Amino acid sequence: MTNVTGSILINRPPEAVFDIVADERNEPAYNPALISSQLLTGEPIGVGSRFKAVHSSGRGPSEMNVELTEYDAPRRLASVTHTSWADIEGAVTFQPEGASTRMTWSWNVQPKGFAKILTPFVGVIGGRQERACWEGLKHYMERGNDHDCDSE
Repeated sequence: MTNVTGSILINRPPEAVFDIVADERNEPAYNPALISSQLLTGEPIGVGSRFKAVHSSGRGPSEMNVELTEYDAPRRLASVTHTSWADIEGAVTFQPEGASTRMTWSWNVQPKGFAKILTPFVGVIGGRQERACWEGLKHYMERGNDHDCDSE
């Protein structure tokens, strides 16, 4: 198992950042590696909500199944994600810093199948991918797009 952690300061209030992140359908708007995401369960979004997302990888599209396991707005959001190559469990926290939000992530990544041989590299690769995703969120939200996400 590998742990992928990091944090980023986003110049938006915790409530706004939490709301965008909690709805996985918003992620394609700020993460160019995510092709699509759909809600598989009914509204409202909360513990037990499930999403199917398609991620672009070097070998083509890869499906991810995400389930929210904790929903403590606007402080903490936990989930478990299953892919063909790994199971990922962890949480994102949202702490106010003045008018901004310190968003911190911590993911335990358990490669499976052939991907187990890549375990030593998962931390580095996963860390870069997570940083790029959340930097995309930061730029997206700081441009004032946090009310424009399409959640259909």
